[in-house]
Amino acid sequence: MATKAGAKTQPKSQDAVALLKADHRQVEQWFSEFEKARSASVKRKLAANICQALTVHTEIEEEIFYPAFLQATKDKELHHEAVVEHDGAKKLIAEIEQSDPSDDFYDAKVHVLSEMIKHHVKEEEKADGMFAEAKKSKLDLRELGRQLAQRKAQILEMTAAA
Repeated sequence: MATKAGAKTQPKSQDAVALLKADHRQVEQWFSEFEKARSASVKRKLAANICQALTVHTEIEEEIFYPAFLQATKDKELHHEAVVEHDGAKKLIAEIEQSDPSDDFYDAKVHVLSEMIKHHVKEEEKADGMFAEAKKSKLDLRELGRQLAQRKAQILEMTAAA
């Protein structure tokens, strides 16, 4: 594997929304490559990248971004919906990680995860979504971005050492 999922170092000055959107674009690219892949080994590698990137992404959102968002905006509805969507994705990620391309349902599980993530990303990134509300709030998105990047690097380091 050339690079670990999400192993690109983020610039320190990147704000939280830009960092999270960059994660979204990377995972979208891997989902697209997965849909076109025919080789089981390529599918396995892409699914592993997707699962790791989403696991790290959901962790940093839930530990840092979502609590800061909720505190700054008091928008429980958006916050709770995002957490519930993460829970559904985590269950499917666990199933994919316990499986492999020889499983009849492997491709379907990755495809359904892709659809779930597309919906989640659309919800976060739309004009009245979580990211737009975060930008309108008094959140220090640069500082939050620094914290997210630092925690992301820490998780990836721990994953690589395991």
